[in-house]
Amino acid sequence: MDELLPIIPEGASQISNNLSVIQENDEWTYFHGCLPIFSHRVLDRNAFRMITSSFILSGVCRNVDIEKTFKVSKSSVIRNCRRYAESGSQGFTGVRVKGKRRSKVFTEEKAKESEELLSVGFMRREVAEKIGVGYSALCKAIQKGWIRIWNCTEVGCTDKSARSAADAEAGAGLGVACTRVVDRTLNAFGILGTAESRFERCNDVKNGGILTALPALVANGLYHKAQECFSEFKGYYSVIHVLTLLAFMALCRIKTVEKLRWESPGEFGKLIGLDRIPEVRHLREKLSVLSHGGLAEKWGDLLCRRWMEEEPDLSGVLYIDGHVRLYGGKEKLPKQFVSRQRLCLKGVMDFWVNDMHGRPFFVVRKEVNPGMLEVLKNDIIPRLLREVPGQPTDEMLEADPYLYRFIIVFDREGYSPEFFREMWEEHRIACITYHKYPKEDWDKDEFKDTDIDLISGEKTSMKLADKGTYIGDKKKGLWVREIRKLTKSGHQTSIVTTSFTLPIEIIAVLMFARWCQENFFNYMMKHFAIDLLSDYSKKEVPDTESVVSPQWRLLEKKINSRAGKLKIRKNRFADLTLHPAAENDIKKYKDWEKTKIDLVEEITVIENEITMYKEIQKNTDKYIKVTELSEEDSFKALSPSKKHLVDTVKMIAYRAETAMASLIHEKSKSFEQARALLRELFVTEADLIPDQINKVLLVRVHNMSTKAMDSRLDSLLQILNETQTKYPGTDMILLYQRLTG
Repeated sequence: MDELLPIIPEGASQISNNLSVIQENDEWTYFHGCLPIFSHRVLDRNAFRMITSSFILSGVCRNVDIEKTFKVSKSSVIRNCRRYAESGSQGFTGVRVKGKRRSKVFTEEKAKESEELLSVGFMRREVAEKIGVGYSALCKAIQKGWIRIWNCTEVGCTDKSARSAADAEAGAGLGVACTRVVDRTLNAFGILGTAESRFERCNDVKNGGILTALPALVANGLYHKAQECFSEFKGYYSVIHVLTLLAFMALCRIKTVEKLRWESPGEFGKLIGLDRIPEVRHLREKLSVLSHGGLAEKWGDLLCRRWMEEEPDLSGVLYIDGHVRLYGGKEKLPKQFVSRQRLCLKGVMDFWVNDMHGRPFFVVRKEVNPGMLEVLKNDIIPRLLREVPGQPTDEMLEADPYLYRFIIVFDREGYSPEFFREMWEEHRIACITYHKYPKEDWDKDEFKDTDIDLISGEKTSMKLADKGTYIGDKKKGLWVREIRKLTKSGHQTSIVTTSFTLPIEIIAVLMFARWCQENFFNYMMKHFAIDLLSDYSKKEVPDTESVVSPQWRLLEKKINSRAGKLKIRKNRFADLTLHPAAENDIKKYKDWEKTKIDLVEEITVIENEITMYKEIQKNTDKYIKVTELSEEDSFKALSPSKKHLVDTVKMIAYRAETAMASLIHEKSKSFEQARALLRELFVTEADLIPDQINKVLLVRVHNMSTKAMDSRLDSLLQILNETQTKYPGTDMILLYQRLTG
């Protein structure tokens, strides 16, 4: 029964038969039997001396018990008992040894404050500045013994070995690293709500550097409207704990929930102020609760609105592109063309909307890909009309015939003169894309050198030219503005747009900035695993969805196969015709003639088959409803809800990492090197030093591999300290410091 429902917290040290003690955070708590009788802060040495002396003199324990339990000297125990016998508890409150000269600079308050700051890891020079005394005066006070510096053992600091042993020992009770036995027991009986984040003094915490990302995560909305969208859990872990854990996983490159099995639960728990993180199965259950009923989608919508409102200039130009998430499972999902592999493979199409720096706003997922134009018309444009801030009023649009609401940029997949016309005439939305069918090259004399400031801040020069062009047919076509770039090889890259007021160099910059979105896809696939499944649950495909008919696809496959064979045989026939055999060599000439006759017969047969299949294909519907599929061809869609939640957190993590990289990229050789430094920082060990009195959590990050990287880290930590960010769910202000000698 004691193992299942312990009354005294597991891990308590036995002092005597009826007396025990346990340390939690920065407090010692003493138990007589099963009842707590006294507690004091670890740093309060006078309280420790007073209570242990009272235990000895009242017969509760012996001198040797205190010496062995707390590793203190025999003489100090005897001295404390003598003082208690002479003066009682008052002998330990403000008593000074008579005859010792005290510094006039250090008052009782300053001395106490200095001891506390030094004990939690502040450097001497920093302490001197904080309390308003000279550095030499502080050093002298320490040397004289007026100020004591407690070592890590005295203030309850633990190293990785001690924590690992304690976590393993806890496995015999409630589970590995379940060291907060009282909290977990009370929570199990419904007496205590979700656990409180309480930080312990720890050294060398794995992945401790990830705490430097918290200010950026908070600023980018990790906890924005979370309490409004999600109901609080009834168990030990809170919504804030789970969201924080997901963000930390993303930035530490723990790409799936399953990979969390190979991380130390106790060490990761220290980063969120708990004894351990939830087990993988339990975390999946939490994700299911957060994803149920469209809650994740609602939260994502609120975040998108916030991001757009915070930077209205960037939300005025939106980049849209499709990305195929490949699927290797057994479900018969429709095939998608994957441009990066130039193959048609099973997968799910996601349409992403980003800003010109590649940062994501939202994503639209489609079980069946209807094409970019349909997704733009039915899903993306209606949402953008509702959410893009700072759009001109109808009166402003009427007064200026060339004014637009916002600009959308996409690749050739979205090229459609009819669509351009619809967007401009119905919504006054300007489009920018590559010309899919450019006409003859322009005269090279028309191109002029133009200075360009790229999105990355780099300056360059391009040869650009600008003309008006009519695209499309007479009924549904329209006049657009065509901009061409002349490359060094003589190739002309053509861009078309319905924006007639922007300077030519701005349009070129906006179009070529589309590569930021491609870079976003590549980076997210490599580092954040956006292509991986979050779970294996499936859902029914809506009956209204249309898919390519399997019969039509089979006919198309046969036609393409025979077209390839026909091309080979025609090339062979042409080669024989161009290189006839000599007539004087009768045998070779007859073989040549027979080969040509055979090829003609094969060509005729294949052409007849192609004609037959094309005729059948004409009478076969290309698209059919999902309900019309046979049982063999029917399929279920992958459930997107949990995936949407995880990807939303990854979007926040990407934005946070980008924001941090922008703070140090000028001191780095490139933006990618700044990101590389952050990736290394996030998995670097750190010391956690909580100061409960001043409500400060000091994160002391271990050094990087070079002095140059340490210099960049120092500048980053200085900026982070200026934010005065509080750890979510607590009143502890985060302060950062690099470990120095």
